[in-house]
Amino acid sequence: MQQTLAGLEQRIAGLHAQLGGQPASPASAQPVPAAGPKKRTLSPAARRRIGAAQKKRWAAVKAAKSTPAAAKPQKRVLSAEGRARIVAATKKRWAAFRKAQQAPKPAARKAAKPAARKAAKPAARKAAPAAKKAPEAAAPPAAAAATPAQ
Repeated sequence: MQQTLAGLEQRIAGLHAQLGGQPASPASAQPVPAAGPKKRTLSPAARRRIGAAQKKRWAAVKAAKSTPAAAKPQKRVLSAEGRARIVAATKKRWAAFRKAQQAPKPAARKAAKPAARKAAKPAARKAAPAAKKAPEAAAPPAAAAATPAQ
C-alpha cells in the first residue's frame, strides 16, 4: 500500500515538473473538505431583489384577504327619536311596576287561601283511606245498573 502511494506521489511530482510548477510536498497539499462544497453568499443587491419580491407576494396575499372584510355591513345607528321612544316606554313600564308594588294587598283574601287549603287537606286524607277499605262501595254506578233486578 505504501509502495503504491509513493509511486503516485512520484508521478504527481513528475507532472508538476513538466507543467513548470514546483514539486508538491504532501504537507502543502490541501485536503478536500468532507462537508461538501463551499457555502455561497448573496450580494446585497440580490438580497434586496429577493426581499422586494417577497414583500410583493405578501402584499398580494393580504390584499386578497382584505376584500371580504370590506364587504362587512355598517353598524346601525339609533336615531334620537327612536331612543326617546325607548326611554319613554321604559319609564312607563317602571311606573306601572312601582304602582303595583305600592298597591295595598288584600290581607283577608291572602289569609283565607291558606286556611281553606289547611281545611281541605285533612278532609282529603280522611276520604282516601275510606276508599281503600271499601272498594265495593266506591264502585261506579254503571256496574250497579248492569246487574239484573229480581
